[in-house]
Amino acid sequence: MANIVKDGTINLQSAPTISAYAAAAGKKEGEGPLAEYFDYLSDDVTLGENSWEKSESKLQQYAFTNALSKGKFSESDMDFLFAGDLLNQCVASAYGARDTSIPFYGLFGACSTMAESLGLASIFVDSGAAINAAAVTSSHFCSAERQFRLPVNYGGQRTPTAQWTATAAGCAIVSPHGAPPYVKAVTVGKIKDMGITDANNMGAAMAEAAHDTISRHLANMGQSIDAFDLILTGDLGKVGSDILTELFQKDNIDISEKHNDCGLMLYDLEKQDVHAGGSGCGCSASVLCGYILPEIAAGRLKNVLFAATGALMSPTSVQQGESIPGISHAVHISAF
Repeated sequence: MANIVKDGTINLQSAPTISAYAAAAGKKEGEGPLAEYFDYLSDDVTLGENSWEKSESKLQQYAFTNALSKGKFSESDMDFLFAGDLLNQCVASAYGARDTSIPFYGLFGACSTMAESLGLASIFVDSGAAINAAAVTSSHFCSAERQFRLPVNYGGQRTPTAQWTATAAGCAIVSPHGAPPYVKAVTVGKIKDMGITDANNMGAAMAEAAHDTISRHLANMGQSIDAFDLILTGDLGKVGSDILTELFQKDNIDISEKHNDCGLMLYDLEKQDVHAGGSGCGCSASVLCGYILPEIAAGRLKNVLFAATGALMSPTSVQQGESIPGISHAVHISAF
């Protein structure tokens, strides 16, 4: 059974396995440094659909079906499906899953949703509530821009702190203990609000949440930064990553040698016009499922703390002048 350590950290006694994983991405992501690691790349952002929302659902389906195929699973093998996205009522996930008969949990954690879904799937398997559970997350640049900011064809000017919402999806299937990667522990995030009201500065809005969750995880598990090969956030981008480093410096901890951010890994910031980096549920999902998990399975990475971050805003709250709450959920993934 899962053992609650304290203050939101759950130590998974059985260390469930991430038995299969897959990542799908769009054209811009296929021009970035991680292109070769994705299971599916589209050369057309519509994916043959007549709306951006349908395109995102299709992308999520590709990630899910590829993960099933790679793990030699069928849909009937899945006890639960944990899925989420950025859109109102999680429609990309709901419509993406409506042709399945898998019990479904729709989740919203903004860009933290991959860690949220993976953490919940792992807890269910560790507790015996599920044998196999899938965690699926997606985003699409055009569907997100239409909902949160301006229609793409408006041609609005993007600020230097703005991040590029990834057109991408990732799926991880969690099963009882077998071969690595293993999920060793989960720390559930707390709402942190830094008073940021600019929807184009999400990295700054999420940095304190990442600092809190990573700090609590280390304290609760009696670990130091040195226990990990990689502290992986997503998606703070350049602005949020710099703030995170400064926050840890105040604790007399140098996180710079261990930290990287999915929003900085998915794109080439010098060659691709993404301003402060990537964002969106699909950013951390695709980097984790396309690149990081294979590195752990191969033993090239031993211990990774995956701390995805989310800006819990809505178009309405931003228009009302509300500040943007942040959240970060952490998952410890290990090769042994």
